[in-house]
Amino acid sequence: MTNQAEQALRRLELTISRRLDGLMHGQHQGLLPGPGSEAGDSRVYVPGEDDVRRMDWAVTARTTVPHVRDLVSDRELETWALADLSPSMDFGTTDTDKRDLVVSAIGAIGFLTSRMGDRFGALVLHDDALHRMPARTGRPALYGLLHSLLDAPRGRPVQDAPDLAEGIDVLAAMRRRHGLRVVVSDFLEARPSLDPGAERAWERPIRRLAARHQVLAVEVMDPRELELPDVGTVAFTDPETGHVSEVHLSPRVRAAYAEAAALQREGTRAALRRAGVAHLVLRTDRDWVFDIAQFALRQRRMAHLAHRRAGT
Repeated sequence: MTNQAEQALRRLELTISRRLDGLMHGQHQGLLPGPGSEAGDSRVYVPGEDDVRRMDWAVTARTTVPHVRDLVSDRELETWALADLSPSMDFGTTDTDKRDLVVSAIGAIGFLTSRMGDRFGALVLHDDALHRMPARTGRPALYGLLHSLLDAPRGRPVQDAPDLAEGIDVLAAMRRRHGLRVVVSDFLEARPSLDPGAERAWERPIRRLAARHQVLAVEVMDPRELELPDVGTVAFTDPETGHVSEVHLSPRVRAAYAEAAALQREGTRAALRRAGVAHLVLRTDRDWVFDIAQFALRQRRMAHLAHRRAGT
């Protein structure tokens, strides 16, 4: 490992341990506090809060009152992350780019799970392949994984390269025990629909993944993907295909772009909501550690409130 990469990873770990310390205590709470995979006791079903997939039909039939079965947290979990390092991630107009946020998000989740002794593995979308890094425990293994992400060359246009939907399909097909699955991507598509209700190419795969695992979708974005500056004529290069187009950024063009970008992002939010997965947004122009901390606190409050309501 080069000194530069080693220093970058040390800074990342120090940032996570200092600024998130105190937020992630407790058995397997992490970013998404929730149940494990071992069957526990049954209790009365709470509409709108409990997952119908955990319905205890035997108790429901016996008592004629809907019941769900709680799950007991596992002592050891296995977390897998899908890291999108496709060419569209090599973009940033602030102090960092989207690829840096991918590594930071993977590092945050990896360091937090390694505190609890859980195994951590990753699938990486890069160039013409989907690379698999086996799940292992310990800091040396995590450092090796993060170093590989840092060392990966910038993406290049490749025909028939695996897309996000294929990556999620592979993640869902892995016959592993229940656990946390994390998808870190910009969730952009080659031909995005501007209809928020339209199904995304990756929507069905992520729904299948969520049927078996707890899923966190980390959406990474740059402010220039939401609105364009008033700078006249600009040459745009499609990072996925290499195609170059010159566009005059008139007020009408910029307004149309902003509207289309807002619709695309709303479509992503709606699709993830329909799939029933947690959704965290990280931006290159914001403090990503603060955003992760706020997300974790919201998740904890929601889980605590649901637990209290279930007990009443």
